[in-house]
Amino acid sequence: MSLHSMRQRVQAIARDPAYRQGVQAVLATMLGIAAWGLVTGVAMVKSGMSVPLALFMSLIVYAGSAQLAVLPLMVVGAPLWVVWFTAICVNLRFVILSSMWRHYFSHLRRPHRLALGYFSGDVIFVAFSQRFSTPEKTPEQLPFFWGAATVNWLSWQIASIAGILLAHAIPLEWGLGFAGVLALLGVLYSMLKDAATWMACVVACGAAVAAFALPLKLNILVAIAAAVTAGLLMEAAQRLRPQPAIRPPDPARGEKHPVMPLPGHADTKEPR
Repeated sequence: MSLHSMRQRVQAIARDPAYRQGVQAVLATMLGIAAWGLVTGVAMVKSGMSVPLALFMSLIVYAGSAQLAVLPLMVVGAPLWVVWFTAICVNLRFVILSSMWRHYFSHLRRPHRLALGYFSGDVIFVAFSQRFSTPEKTPEQLPFFWGAATVNWLSWQIASIAGILLAHAIPLEWGLGFAGVLALLGVLYSMLKDAATWMACVVACGAAVAAFALPLKLNILVAIAAAVTAGLLMEAAQRLRPQPAIRPPDPARGEKHPVMPLPGHADTKEPR
């Protein structure tokens, strides 16, 4: 793809109404993400990292949890393979997320999918899954993703770079990182809409606490695996429950589609 055609594609995506919907979907979490990025930027410099290297890490890695996890290891001079392995363990959740992104974006060219992988994030996935609950490809999905990704990336990078440049003026004791946790909790609560998601959340919390003593923050991976398993089992159990019979539409009632009777209500075919 030429530079001119790429510019036209970017402009077309930015003008799409779904792009603005994606922006609006993550605006509520912008303050929390920015606070988290600010703390991460401060932590990188105060751990002994030079400003240019911290800027490089913020722009290239773009993964707050992994950055915070490996900083103590880098400070004590841990072997490089330990640093890499820790970052991989913390970010293994993105393997699960990418398997879900595949349902929506598998038709795109590889460079485009690699760009989606870089800009993907937890908050973006939550907003996207709320907007598109079924894995069916639609034209507005890509602009929506890029709208959400643009706000998330800018919020993180601007705050992270500010933290790097102002590290010696912002004490870590302010506890700004907790604002990011609160933002994610708010997003999480909005997703708890049925028994399966509640069960997955409860199981994840219990697994994360029970496995807290594991090294390299493997308790995060354990919690994700336990939550996915619990959610799938709950959905499978719900599918096994007997469902009310769906009857054909009754033209006398003006019905055009098959009808599922409401629970606890007798459904007769007598005209109204």
